[in-house]
Amino acid sequence: MPQTLALTPHPSPTKPANTTIAMLHWRESGQACSALWRSERGMPPPQRVRIADDTLNADAAYKLACEGTALLWRGDFQNARQLLLALARRAERPIARKKKGPGSTAKATAADGSAAPATATVAASLPGQAFHLHRQAQSQRARVLGMLLVQFEPDYSVSLRRAPDVRQACAQAWGSVSAAALAAAEAPQSSGERGSVTSLRELLGVVSAHEWRKKGVEVPALGPTPGNRIHPHYGVFSPLRGEYVALVAQAPLPAAFAQADSRAQAFDIGTGTGVLAAVLARRGLQHIVATEQDPRALACAQDNLQRLGLGKRVHLLKANLFPPAEQGLAALLLCNPPWIPARAGSPIERAVYDEGSQMLLGFLNGAAQRLAPGGEVWLILSNIAELLGLRARAELLGHIEAAGLKLLARIDTKPEHAKVHDASDPLHSARAAELTSLWRLVASNP
Repeated sequence: MPQTLALTPHPSPTKPANTTIAMLHWRESGQACSALWRSERGMPPPQRVRIADDTLNADAAYKLACEGTALLWRGDFQNARQLLLALARRAERPIARKKKGPGSTAKATAADGSAAPATATVAASLPGQAFHLHRQAQSQRARVLGMLLVQFEPDYSVSLRRAPDVRQACAQAWGSVSAAALAAAEAPQSSGERGSVTSLRELLGVVSAHEWRKKGVEVPALGPTPGNRIHPHYGVFSPLRGEYVALVAQAPLPAAFAQADSRAQAFDIGTGTGVLAAVLARRGLQHIVATEQDPRALACAQDNLQRLGLGKRVHLLKANLFPPAEQGLAALLLCNPPWIPARAGSPIERAVYDEGSQMLLGFLNGAAQRLAPGGEVWLILSNIAELLGLRARAELLGHIEAAGLKLLARIDTKPEHAKVHDASDPLHSARAAELTSLWRLVASNP
């Protein structure tokens, strides 16, 4: 059995994890200035930067943002938050189409005559079209709202009126202050350089993640309170949708785990926060190997397993999908891959979007070779991709058959998250019909 990795609770002090290292340049008071640019989505630094403060109204700010001009805020911090909300409202306005005349091309504008907003509701009839239009609108909205910028001092403090203390939240997300200093030292130098810059929207996400990490997410499948909380780290997908966790807690275990002294082992592939490995351990499994390739997720899983007192039952390994072959075979192979075959826009979206179904296919195609005789493969998957026209059920069944697996049983459940009941959601019809399933698979030729 491999030893548990010695993982640190924060990213390595070499570079901020999953953060693009680049420089933002601007002129202020006649001086050339620059700062380290931070973007979780990997967006390049804006080319045009304007200093902005409380005198800038929302309409003017929205016009500049739509045109690609970033606004580096020097006013009151709370006023910047209000401006961001105002920009979001403008980005949600429906599109009006102006016709120039017969044969001319219609021009998309907002209801107030300004440039077209970041989001728009567009009728779609082709399979998948509504989803792709929705994703495109989300991307445009994120680009516009990401144009309101905030600067940090080297210690992650924000020198704005009424600014909160975000130093701990930033250190958890981006690494220690020494890591930030090292990253800045590796970046090109210029006069007037100081600290770092990110969008206010991203900073608010960092602060929100910090609060979730402190509070934790209650997972009923882990038992009664207070020992049933998972604490997600920044950049690691939170198990807020508990229906798939409940499936793992309810499904009948393979026969190999029936004996109290069983040496049978389970593999949790792509463990994330470690929640599913923790559920298996709480069900009595003594030998669980949980794999993950994202350093943030590994640190998060270790933190959660230690909090829950399950560190001795679950061994964490840094691996892409399966543990090394010398680890042997598993009586249970568990995987909750991303459900939607589409390109992720940021590192955390990789928990939801999997372009080309790479993780799903990688897991299925390697499962039979790592499965012990009489063992089971548990695949947790929503049918949302089928409802959106992104993958057919026959295609999924074909992948399962081609991998040398067959269906033993399937357990379905209805999600109960807020978007199921939100009729204003562009994808509401698909979400309302969604089912989350645990597919119990076995080898076709045991």
